[in-house]
Amino acid sequence: MQRALRKSATDRSLAGVCGGIAEYFGMSSLGVRLLFLFLPGNVFIYIILANSMQDAPRYL
Repeated sequence: MQRALRKSATDRSLAGVCGGIAEYFGMSSLGVRLLFLFLPGNVFIYIILANSMQDAPRYL
């Protein structure tokens, strides 16, 4: 079964982008959040991902 990169329904701080990336790659969401903190252009990348990633189903 193929997984899709989606925003997290359970691990959310703002929009669930970092939580979704962490769930997809099987890593800690704190690590992804720290990575976003130190990326250049992090606000723009986050906004683009928040608008382009699909929401995860709420029933999971």
